[in-house]
Amino acid sequence: MSNPKTQFAAFDPVWAQVTEEAQATIRDEPLLGGLVHSSILHHPSLSRALSYRLSMKLASAEMSDQLLREIVEEAFISDPGIEEAARADLVAVYERDPACHRMIQPILFFKGYQAIQAYRVAHWLWREGRRDMAYFIQMRVSELFGVDVHPAARLGKGIMIDHAHSIVIGETAVVGDNVSMLHSVTLGGTGKEDDDRHPKIGDGVLIGAGAKVLGNIKVGHCSRIAAGSVVLEEVPPCTTVAGVPAKIVGEAGCDQPAITMDQHI
Repeated sequence: MSNPKTQFAAFDPVWAQVTEEAQATIRDEPLLGGLVHSSILHHPSLSRALSYRLSMKLASAEMSDQLLREIVEEAFISDPGIEEAARADLVAVYERDPACHRMIQPILFFKGYQAIQAYRVAHWLWREGRRDMAYFIQMRVSELFGVDVHPAARLGKGIMIDHAHSIVIGETAVVGDNVSMLHSVTLGGTGKEDDDRHPKIGDGVLIGAGAKVLGNIKVGHCSRIAAGSVVLEEVPPCTTVAGVPAKIVGEAGCDQPAITMDQHI
């Protein structure tokens, strides 16, 4: 009997584009042939490729790539939503990041995309009660990529983190679908409280570089947070906030700021 994942991959336009780009990459840069074959062309689907890629990136003397690959593959098999989100994230990066010209780039090279996919595995482990393993993956992602997302945080799909340096997302944070953020963003708490203490980011929000959103506050759908802002109060939907502390400075400027990535105020 044929593998259903293999059958699905044959009709997956995203994976088809990735494999076409992989073949073109080898033609253009033969020295990357081993990397591209092992990471992309040896696999029948996006989930299998990510299982391999993440395990190789996260492996260390403390945990082998073989053990990690078993964990990641188990997560993808147990929860099909992880692959769905990974595909949505990949399309989001391809469509929103002007430095991304091929879908193969985030899988091979972009630490923001890789970090979010590793978080999704850690979140699955957290929900399964395997919290020490979830913490292990969080630790490795932080060490490797400079992205520290607590495995209990809840992130939607279609997430794009540009540059992805010094990202911090706390334990009780919630991030909606189709959110874009740039480097040095913090979704943090305001003290030592031990309850629901982190921000709730709505769908379609754009968070500029260096912005800090602190406390159990809501950021409304399709709003914008200007670079360098410190947000301490609720942000209404479809507005732009800026400053320290952040204040409303106008409307969001468009229907989908996270997709257009327009940061002009």
